[in-house]
Amino acid sequence: MPVVLWVALGGAIGSAARYGVNVWSARMFGIAFPMHTLIVNILGCFIMGALTEMMALKFHIGQETRAFLITGILGGFTTFSAFSLDFAYLVERKQLAAAGGYALASVVISLLAVFAGMNLVRTLYAA
Repeated sequence: MPVVLWVALGGAIGSAARYGVNVWSARMFGIAFPMHTLIVNILGCFIMGALTEMMALKFHIGQETRAFLITGILGGFTTFSAFSLDFAYLVERKQLAAAGGYALASVVISLLAVFAGMNLVRTLYAA
């Protein structure tokens, strides 16, 4: 199967998972704050860090699998465009403190999540 089809299949899976998080998040936290996007970006970054480290240290996988998992599933699951739109909505509603906190949390915690995922896998496989 061509790599682009693996990416498309992974994207469908990631997008469906994202929708599931959106529905769950709305039930758990409401819709006043874009918790859904924050959750998928942090979780996606953690998984990205862990998965790429596992592929580098433990599993030697091909281009198709890497494209399916990283570009497809995680690309469909996380999205910076949704983050940007949520930020814009908060600014337009004059919720500047929430917008600033959201931007800061999204960037800082997501970056920390990538390192946490990488370090978790390094710890597990550093035997």
